[in-house]
Amino acid sequence: MTLETPVREALEKGEVLRPAIPVANCPIAATLEVLGKKWTLEILRDIGMRKNERFSQLLESVEGISPRLLSRRLRELEASRLVNRIEESASPKKVSWKFTEKGWDTLPILMSYVAFGSKYFPERVFADGQPREMKEMYPAPIVEKFFVSLSVEGRKEPNGRNGKAVAVAKVRQAAKW
Repeated sequence: MTLETPVREALEKGEVLRPAIPVANCPIAATLEVLGKKWTLEILRDIGMRKNERFSQLLESVEGISPRLLSRRLRELEASRLVNRIEESASPKKVSWKFTEKGWDTLPILMSYVAFGSKYFPERVFADGQPREMKEMYPAPIVEKFFVSLSVEGRKEPNGRNGKAVAVAKVRQAAKW
């Protein structure tokens, strides 16, 4: 996806985007109050995209988060009605977190981050440092409606970025992503 040429040209000439109706607070700032906290997007990614719905699974998959902070973020996501805490009456008690309808609405946001990072930060995302399009990463047709199309035409380079070999050690394994 690229910004439509007429819109981009207008913005570059100094026009501004203003809502047609009055707003009390910036919707971006309001969203960042919930989604902008450290680890939140990774927790949502793991619950929604990877089906890591148990505390122990999340603690293992969200690299670097402490149990206390994971617990806090899950409570915040529950309070914001992005996830529901589900308790099964088995013995021992089994607790999991699942997306609410509001939580599912974060999937296009997450996919936007995937598309942007895959195009503009391939040296951090891929071992070979080459940018990828969403269809390469997620070939299943069912996820296509969530794609944010950012073309990588003209961005792929031999041997990684700027002709330099990419250090694989700096790239997280795909399973941890």
